[in-house]
Amino acid sequence: MSRILTFTGALVLAAATAHLPSTTFAGNTVVVDDYGDQADWSGVGLERIKDLATFAGVRDNQLVGYGLVVGLDGTGDQTTQAPFTVQSLKNMLVQLGVTVPENINPQTKNVAAVMVTTDLKPFSKPGQRMDVTVSSLGNAKSLRGGTLLMTPLQGADGQVYGMAQGNLTVSGFGAGGADGSRITVNVPSVGRIPNGATVEREVPTGFAQGDYLTLNLRRSDFTTADRIAETINSNMGDDLARALDGASIRVRAPLDPSDRVSFVSVLENLPIEAAAPPARVIINARTGTVVIGEGVTVTPAAISHGSLTVTISENPQVSQPGPFAAGQTVVTPQSNIQVEQEKNRMFLFSPGPTLGDIVQAVNDVGAAPGDLVAILEALREAGALHAELVII
Repeated sequence: MSRILTFTGALVLAAATAHLPSTTFAGNTVVVDDYGDQADWSGVGLERIKDLATFAGVRDNQLVGYGLVVGLDGTGDQTTQAPFTVQSLKNMLVQLGVTVPENINPQTKNVAAVMVTTDLKPFSKPGQRMDVTVSSLGNAKSLRGGTLLMTPLQGADGQVYGMAQGNLTVSGFGAGGADGSRITVNVPSVGRIPNGATVEREVPTGFAQGDYLTLNLRRSDFTTADRIAETINSNMGDDLARALDGASIRVRAPLDPSDRVSFVSVLENLPIEAAAPPARVIINARTGTVVIGEGVTVTPAAISHGSLTVTISENPQVSQPGPFAAGQTVVTPQSNIQVEQEKNRMFLFSPGPTLGDIVQAVNDVGAAPGDLVAILEALREAGALHAELVII
C-alpha cells in the first residue's frame, strides 16, 4: 500500500516495508506505522511532537445551556426558593400548547433547573454525538433518575452548536431523616449523559487555510522549540520549519487538505528530545504536598528546625464567704502556661547536594511535610536554594 503526495513541487512517497512503513519527505525517510501513533523509535527522554505541542486553530470550544430535568422522585427544586424553575416550566408548557393561569404556580418537586456544559471537539460534524455534564442550578437535592429535556447548547458567540437531551447517570446519592439529618455520598446534584448531545453546527478552523501551520508548545521553552524545528527540517525537508519564539514553530505544509492530513500525521509522531525542565519546587500550602524537581540543588547550609509549643489553660476558681458571713461570691481567674520546645538536631547540607540528599537529610531529623515547607522557604530566603519556589 502506498500514497503519493505532492508538496510544493517535491514528490512525497509513503510505501509499506517489510517491518514498518516508511515515509519520505524531500529525500528524508521517517519510520512510522500505518496508524501514525506507534512509531518504532527508542531513546531516553524522547517525546513525540504531538505530546509537546498543539496546532493553532485546532482546539475545543466550550458550550453551555440552560434546561430542565424532570422525573425526579421529590428531590427537585423547592419552588419557593427557586422561582426561576417555575417560570421556566411555565414557558416550556406554553411552547408545547399548554396554558397555565398566571395566578397558579405549579408546586412540582420533580423538576429541577440545571446548567448543561460540554466541550465541542475540533472538526466535529453535524450529527455527531458528545457527552454532556448536567449540574443543578437551584436547590435540588438529587438529579438521580431524572431526564433532561431538549436543551440548546450555545457557544461564546451566542450561536447554537448542539442540542442535549436524555437520561442522567448520577454516581452520588443521599438519604435524610425527618429530623433533618442527612448522609450524602459523592455529589448527587451533578450527572452526566453519555452521547447526550448532538452537534448541530460545525465550527470553522484554519487548519486547511494558508501555506503554513503553527505549532504552539504546551509549555513554552526556547530549547524545545529550536529542537522541534531542527528535527522537522532534518527529517522532512530543509527550511520547512522555523521557530518564531519560545512557544511557536511555523511549518510549511501542503495546500491540498488530504495531503496536509498525511503530512501532519507524520510530523506529529517525530521523536523529540525535550529540554530538561527547570529546577522547581512546588508546594501546596493547603495539603502540605511538596514536589521537588530533579535539578534542584542547594549550597552548603546548616539548618536547625524545631517547634515551640505554648499551651495556655484557664482554671477559674470560685471564692465565696463562709455561712452567714458578710460578703459576696466572686470568680478568681487562674491561668496555667506551659512552654515546650523540641530539641531537634542541626543538620548540614554538604556542597552541591542533590534531590536525594535533601530528602534523606530531612527524613533523618523526622521532619513532617509541613516542616519541609518551612525549611525550603528558609533556604530560599538565605539564597541557598537554587530553584524556583512555587507555592500553590
